[in-house]
Amino acid sequence: MTTFGVAKPGRRGVGGVGLDPRPVVHGDLAVTRTAVADLEELTAPDRSYSVPDSLSWQRRYLWTAAGLDGGVALLAGAVAFLLRFGQVGAYTIPYVVLTLLFPFAWMLALLVSHAYERRFLFVGNDEYRRVLNAGIGLTAALAVLSYAGNVQVARGYVVVALPLVTVAGVAARFALRRRLFRLRNRGDCMRRVVVLGYERAAANFCRQLRRERYHGMEIVGVCLPPHRPQRPRLDDVGVDVFGTFDDVDRAVRATGADTVAVLACPEMDSSAMRRLSWTLERTGTDLVVSTALLDVAGPRTTIRPVDGLPMLHVEHAELSGSRRILKGLFDRVVAMLALVVAGPLMLVLAALVRRDTPGSAFFRQVRVGKDGKEFVLYKLRTMYADAERHQEQLNEQNELDGVLFKMRQDPRVTPVGRTLRRFSLDELPQLLNVVRGQMSLVGPRPPLPIEVAQYPEDVRRRLVVKPGLTGLWQVSGRSDLSWEDSVRLDLRYVENWSLTFDLVILLRTVTALVRTSGAY
Repeated sequence: MTTFGVAKPGRRGVGGVGLDPRPVVHGDLAVTRTAVADLEELTAPDRSYSVPDSLSWQRRYLWTAAGLDGGVALLAGAVAFLLRFGQVGAYTIPYVVLTLLFPFAWMLALLVSHAYERRFLFVGNDEYRRVLNAGIGLTAALAVLSYAGNVQVARGYVVVALPLVTVAGVAARFALRRRLFRLRNRGDCMRRVVVLGYERAAANFCRQLRRERYHGMEIVGVCLPPHRPQRPRLDDVGVDVFGTFDDVDRAVRATGADTVAVLACPEMDSSAMRRLSWTLERTGTDLVVSTALLDVAGPRTTIRPVDGLPMLHVEHAELSGSRRILKGLFDRVVAMLALVVAGPLMLVLAALVRRDTPGSAFFRQVRVGKDGKEFVLYKLRTMYADAERHQEQLNEQNELDGVLFKMRQDPRVTPVGRTLRRFSLDELPQLLNVVRGQMSLVGPRPPLPIEVAQYPEDVRRRLVVKPGLTGLWQVSGRSDLSWEDSVRLDLRYVENWSLTFDLVILLRTVTALVRTSGAY
C-alpha cells in the first residue's frame, strides 16, 4: 500500500545521491532535501505495477474509427464526383485529386474537433457531436479558403460531398458503437472498476451497471469508508470488499483494475481526493468521480474554478427558446416526409386490421401532453373493439409495477395486432400528432390521464416537454422496463435534451424495432 509521509533515512534522491538533511534556502522558503525526495517519490511512476493490458480494445476502436472515417470520406467524394461530373476527363483531374485528398481533410477536421479523444468515445453523445462539428468546421474552412484564395470549387461537388460525409460519418460511428455494445453484452471490452463509497450506494451502482452494460464498467471490488462496519463481501451483488479507502492501492493490484470510481461521500474531501489521484497517477489507473446530481450531464455542466476549488456549474434545462423552435420545425418536416413515405403502408395495414376483426381500423385515445394538456392520440387498432371494458377484469394480472398496465399475453390483442405491436407499426398514425404539434418525434412516453392523476410531484416533470413517438424508454427496453426505470429514463431525457441526443435516439430506435424485445 502506498503511504504518504516523511521520507525514511537511507532512501536515495535524484540520481542515486544519498539524502542530505541540510536545508536548501530559496527566497523565503526553506525546503529540506528530504522533503524534495518525498515529493519525487510521491509523483514518480510506480515501475513495480502497471495496469493490465485490458484496454487494448480502445486502441482497436480508435484504429477502426479512423479507418471508417477515411472510407466514408473517400466514398462521399467519389459519389459527389460521379453525380457532378459523371466521368473522368482532362478537365476533372483536379477533382480526382481533390477526391483522393478528401479523406485526409476529413480526418484532419475530426482531429481538430477532438473526435479521436478517448474521453469523448465509447458512450454518450459527445462522439457524434464531434463528428457533426467536424462537418460544420470543414464546410466553413472550405468557404473561407475559397473566398480568400479566389479558388473556384464546383458547388455541386461541395453540396453533395460535405453533407454526405457528415451523415455517413455519424452513421459509421453509430454502427461501430452498436458493435461495441454487443461485445459488452457478452462481457468483452469492459473496464475493471474498484468502487469507493458507502455500502448501499456501491451496491446500487453495481446493480445499475449490470443492467446497463453498454457503459462498459465491471465492478471488481469495493472499498468502504473508514470507521464503518467492515465485511468481506457485498453478498447482495456478489462483489468483494477490500477494506477501507486507505486500501485502494491494494484493491487495484489484487483485482487488476484499470479504473477507480468514487461515489459521493463526505469522507472523500479535497485532501483525500488529491492523495488518491496521486496514488492512481503513479500506477496509471483512471479516476472517475460521481457527483450527487442524477441524470444531469453533457452541455449543461461545466467546471469553473473558484479560488482554486473546482466548482461544477449546472445550467438550467432548456425548455424553451430557439433550440426548441428548431426542434419543432425538425419534427414536423421529418413527420410530413415520413407520412408521405409510410402513407401507402398505413392504408394496407388498416385494411388488414379491418379484415382481421370488426371495428374501426384506427384507435383514438385521450393522452396527456405538454404542460398537462390533453389531446387525442391516433394508433392502428391492435385490440378487439370492446377491449377497454375488460381491462378491470385483468388488473390482477398486470406484469408491471407502478401505474402502467401491461401483459405479455393480453387476451384482448388481435392476431394482426400482435404483429403490429412487435414492430411498433401500430404507432405510425402518431405521425399525424407530430405534424399537428401535439407530440414530438422524440420525448417521454405519452401517459393516460388516469396515470397522470397518480403521479408523484417529481414525476410530473415529464410533462414539461412534448411526449414522443419514440424515446429513451423505447430504445432501452420498452415494456420490459420497470415503472421506476421508465420514469428515470424519461426524466434523463427532459434534463439533457439536445438535437444530437434526438438523432442518436432515432438511430437507436431502428435497431430496437429490429430486435423487437419488450414489444407486447
